[in-house]
Amino acid sequence: MKGTTEQNGAGKLDNEIKRLQAAVEELSILNDISTAISSTMSLEQIIELIVRKCIKHLRVQQCTVTLLEPEDNEGPFRTMIREADTSKEVIPYHLDTHLAGWMIKNQKPLLINNFIQHEEFKNLYSDDFPVKSLLSAPLCMKGLIIGSINVFNKKTEVGFKESDKRLLSIIASQSAQVIENARLYREEQALRTMQEEMRLAYRIQMDLLPKEPPEIQGYDISGKSIPAKSVGGDYFDFIPIDDEHLAFCLGDISGKGMPAALLMSNLQATLRGQTGQNLSPKECLNKSNSLLFKSTDDARFATLFYGILDNHRHEFSYANAGHNYPFLIRTGKAYNRLELGGLVLGAIEEFSYNEDRAALEPGDMLLIFSDGVSEALNKNGDEFGEEIIAEIVQANIDKSSAGIIDAIIGAVHHHTEGMSQADDITLVAIKRIN
Repeated sequence: MKGTTEQNGAGKLDNEIKRLQAAVEELSILNDISTAISSTMSLEQIIELIVRKCIKHLRVQQCTVTLLEPEDNEGPFRTMIREADTSKEVIPYHLDTHLAGWMIKNQKPLLINNFIQHEEFKNLYSDDFPVKSLLSAPLCMKGLIIGSINVFNKKTEVGFKESDKRLLSIIASQSAQVIENARLYREEQALRTMQEEMRLAYRIQMDLLPKEPPEIQGYDISGKSIPAKSVGGDYFDFIPIDDEHLAFCLGDISGKGMPAALLMSNLQATLRGQTGQNLSPKECLNKSNSLLFKSTDDARFATLFYGILDNHRHEFSYANAGHNYPFLIRTGKAYNRLELGGLVLGAIEEFSYNEDRAALEPGDMLLIFSDGVSEALNKNGDEFGEEIIAEIVQANIDKSSAGIIDAIIGAVHHHTEGMSQADDITLVAIKRIN
């Protein structure tokens, strides 16, 4: 009797020691996960830590962590980390997808020690199926599933126990916040990188635009560009040729952000290079189009109005690559549209542009604008329109070129009635004053 009592006491002590060891292991893994919360570990490093701890403490062959994309709480999971402590086969893809679907639907722990007896997973099983047991727990944040932790093939004949399910559920509960914090931190870093790129693109763009309008005797010249976002796709330039000739242009670059800023830089370099060769407007566009086609992909192009002012003869020659038709407003007379068109730059390698000329009398003004002016929308979806642009110029013809540009921009802002600017607004005005 005494021996039996001693054996029972020893057995109870042994069970208590095992229970305490299990508790210590639980505390160890939870402490490691908690430590990661305040660390600077990346999302991948945190998930790797969780996977390693699960393989060790749950004594399994493999572990995976799968996550949903932040904007997709119903779509398929994406496996972030997969590790194994043996050379066994990896988990079949069809099991991963089946498990993800089950987890999205049920959002609770799943324990399988016998696939044949499980109604929803028995069809996956075969004699060569590498998974004998499975335990999975959802990662949930504020009632929404963000992923799951999955362990496979328990290294004991009895398979997973309820205590294993309890531990993995605790790990998942603790890990969800850590993983989400790391993911948000990564997104924040990506946002900062993007903002820095946008700042750089804005600086590139602003450096390309003229700092001051050219001063030419007998002329009042001005240009202004207001990007819709931090970086726009509009471009204007004044390029001195000699004492009697000034090249000028206004273009609309496809796209936004850094790609548009880089294409603008390419276009400016191309135009300035061609202008320096004393080419006519159509020759300049012919060569610029070919060069731009060779240096950009199919999705990149630019509209452009390009002209050369002869301030001795008081006339300008011009060519147009798919840009809005400018206005030529005469003093005391109706306005004209310079309806000379052409294909956008960079669409095809070879295109022959046409060219025309127009004279400028004292008081006449040439106004070039981007579609961000004419197509500005109000809250009812009504466009500002092109005709009103000419009317504003005629009503303010006695003002300076800069004053006329400001009058147009003010009218656009009044029309949009506080609506956010949808496109870049750019104007160039060339006025003969005597």
